[in-house]
Amino acid sequence: MRLTPTLKAAALGTLLLGTVLAGAVVAQPAFMARKKFPFDAQWIAVSLNDKPFPGERADRPTLTLDETLRVRGFGACNTYSATAYPLQQQAFAVGPIALTQRDCPKATMDVEKAFLLALRTAQQWDTEPGKLVIAGQNGKLVFERTF
Repeated sequence: MRLTPTLKAAALGTLLLGTVLAGAVVAQPAFMARKKFPFDAQWIAVSLNDKPFPGERADRPTLTLDETLRVRGFGACNTYSATAYPLQQQAFAVGPIALTQRDCPKATMDVEKAFLLALRTAQQWDTEPGKLVIAGQNGKLVFERTF
C-alpha cells in the first residue's frame, strides 16, 4: 500500500496521540501548545478534594511560585516555603516544606496539615481560566487567582 502525504500525516497524528506503552503518558501532537506554569501569580485555595476550605477568605491557604522555584504562602495558621518544580507534561514536585511554628486552634491546624500534605505530595498541575489545580496522591487542591 502506498501512503499519500495525507495518509502519512493522518498516520503520524494517530501515532502522536497513542499511549506510550511504558506508562499512562499520552504524547501530544506537535501543534498543541504546552501550558506554561503561571509564575509569580498569587493564588488562594478554594477546595481540597472538592470540599471547600472553611472560614473567611483571609483564613484560607495561599500559594505563590516565583521563577526561582520558591513556593511561598500561608497554610491556614503558619507561613511556609519550599522548592517546587513544574515539570514537563504538567508534572509537579515539591521539596521539603519550611514552616513557622505558630500555635492555632486544632481545627485550623487540621486544615493546614491537610493542605500542606496535599501540596507536598503533589504530582500534577493544570490551569483553567482563573484557576490553578494541583493534584497528587493526597488530594486535589483548587486555587483561584487573587489579582
